[in-house]
Amino acid sequence: MELLVATAIGACTAAGIYLILRLRTFAVVLGMTMLTYAINAFLFVTGRLVVNLPPILQKYDESAVYTDPLPQALVLTAIVISFGMTAVVVMMALGAFIESGDDRINMPEDDRVMPPLKTIDDQSEAEDEKA
Repeated sequence: MELLVATAIGACTAAGIYLILRLRTFAVVLGMTMLTYAINAFLFVTGRLVVNLPPILQKYDESAVYTDPLPQALVLTAIVISFGMTAVVVMMALGAFIESGDDRINMPEDDRVMPPLKTIDDQSEAEDEKA
């Protein structure tokens, strides 16, 4: 069972990385979602893969075998947070698509040039020159 889960996590990770490198908004969102699923599955597996065991300790039984509930709780929290973040990213991508009419994420050459940063010293020198 561990081999199957490890293969699924690897496949999700590979698909996520491939989709993120596609330079299209929808593909990037899907890639981030696939990476999120891979990370959640990895966190879930860190609590051991066992079948038909309770997630809590039996009362007064020190030798009882149980499933660690902490990774399950962490994954449930991560799933809720990832749903919210995915919704925000989808809305941002939709807004960018509506505004620009294209879903490509590479910037035009004119937008890649960074303007020089203005510092506080530059502003005070400009005010001194005006006075």
